[in-house]
Amino acid sequence: MAKASSGNFFEDFRLGQEIVHAVPRTITTGDVALYSALYGMRFAMQSSDAFAQSCGLARAPIDNFLLFHVIFGKTVPDISLNAVANLGYAECRFLAPAWPGDSFTARSEVIGLRENANGKTGIVYVRSTGYNQHGVAVLTFVRWVMVNKRDASVAAPDTVIPELASEVAGDAIVIPDGLDFSGYAPSLAGSPYFFDDYGPGERIDHIDGMTIEEAEHQIATRLYQNTAKGHFDAVLQASSRFGRRIVYGGHIISLARSLSFNGLANGCVVAAINGGRHVNAAAAGDTIYCWSEVLDKCTFPERTDIGALRVRTIATKDLDCASYPAPGGQEEASVLLDLDYWLLIPRSAA
Repeated sequence: MAKASSGNFFEDFRLGQEIVHAVPRTITTGDVALYSALYGMRFAMQSSDAFAQSCGLARAPIDNFLLFHVIFGKTVPDISLNAVANLGYAECRFLAPAWPGDSFTARSEVIGLRENANGKTGIVYVRSTGYNQHGVAVLTFVRWVMVNKRDASVAAPDTVIPELASEVAGDAIVIPDGLDFSGYAPSLAGSPYFFDDYGPGERIDHIDGMTIEEAEHQIATRLYQNTAKGHFDAVLQASSRFGRRIVYGGHIISLARSLSFNGLANGCVVAAINGGRHVNAAAAGDTIYCWSEVLDKCTFPERTDIGALRVRTIATKDLDCASYPAPGGQEEASVLLDLDYWLLIPRSAA
């Protein structure tokens, strides 16, 4: 009996299937430091224990996108090892703070299946949840991924496309226990702009760019224990439609988040992802730029210190964002990422 696994193909999935993913993963301060080195993260809440403590937390929490990538990575060997591409996200909520030293596991449920017209691939929809060592859910999200079939002659399953919310409602946003922005120090955080300084429809060119190095994107993907072949196997990818290794889409998310500091420095906590998609693939050598638009704002009953901004961030390759390029426009070929998410932000200075 063969003991090595080639991973699941489209015909291996069934509606309602529940998958417990290997391997438990402890995130350490070393992982946090490496994450910072890879992306140049500068948000004060995740950079300084002292700053986090001034905001009511016990210490600096794990960056929410680092947590997201680690949980995502747990799902890859079972869900997307044989993927053509990860296509999109919805209904992502960060449910509880995660701290260095915590250990995480993940489980997924298949909630939708649709074979593509070519009969060679299909779309798999899964809802994945990450848990800490106490069994507390820390993160949940839906993603859908295009997966190759092992055998194109296998009959397609019945098509089921799940109904997904277009956004995470404001009253479903979780404010971390203890978080208090009444003592927030904008001079230390790096920006004088607060909740009331932003308005729906406002656009921000984040100006700065960052070039992807081959080693960096592969180190990042290994950090998350993401085993997807498209990011590592140059021999296999030489015959793919891309002709080379492609960058894990989450790497683009974190690069865009880091670049967004210039203009959104006080949006220091990612609370939820309403939706997102990878519009085009990226490769080493591409230079990433991004811009953001404020879509909406939300306040919380009895909280005068914290508000939320709904932000859409567009990331591009080799194209600065002074003209605000977007999917569907003339410059769509340069658009990599379209991400819609909620940020927690202080309502005013201390």
